[in-house]
Amino acid sequence: MRLKLLAPLGLLALVTGCIAPTGPIEVTRFHVPDTSMLAKGTIAVEAGTGTDGNSLEVQSFMGAVRTELQRLGYGDATAGSGGQVAIVRLARERFQPARSGGGPVSVGVGGSTGSYGSGLGVGIGLNLSGPPPEQVETELAVAIRDRKTDKVLWEGRASFTVKASSPLASTQLGAPKMAAALFAGFPGNSGETITVK
Repeated sequence: MRLKLLAPLGLLALVTGCIAPTGPIEVTRFHVPDTSMLAKGTIAVEAGTGTDGNSLEVQSFMGAVRTELQRLGYGDATAGSGGQVAIVRLARERFQPARSGGGPVSVGVGGSTGSYGSGLGVGIGLNLSGPPPEQVETELAVAIRDRKTDKVLWEGRASFTVKASSPLASTQLGAPKMAAALFAGFPGNSGETITVK
């Protein structure tokens, strides 16, 4: 009986260990007042200026953006063609956050005086938790332009920060989640910043 109970618990632990918690991902979007041109026709996904479109990391994010655009109703077009173009920019940064609350050692002094005498006490606190873990901040920005006029019809930015050890710090898991958050409820309310969990 005990073995029968432990097997499902072990399976549950294995499954929950494979699930990567999402975000929160902060999303901001802007668009033209007339959104009737969006999610129609063909669109090409291209890397923006200063973004290396040949890198595997950027290609993963461009692929995730392409998938979301097709889900919205766009037809896929090759670079340089299509009625609209989605310009993708990606920025990723690793950083070590500073320890909050000062240094690892704190000293406190206290005293009291009363009818039974006076006293003085000194307390020393040691923070043995070590430095905060390294973080990875990722920002995905997409601008949808009309190919003929070069007018920006829609633009959005999604960003999130996770521990460097998190599964979401990897491109393969992070790219689809960020792209899905960016295009959730497309085109969104212009100028509004939302948090997608």
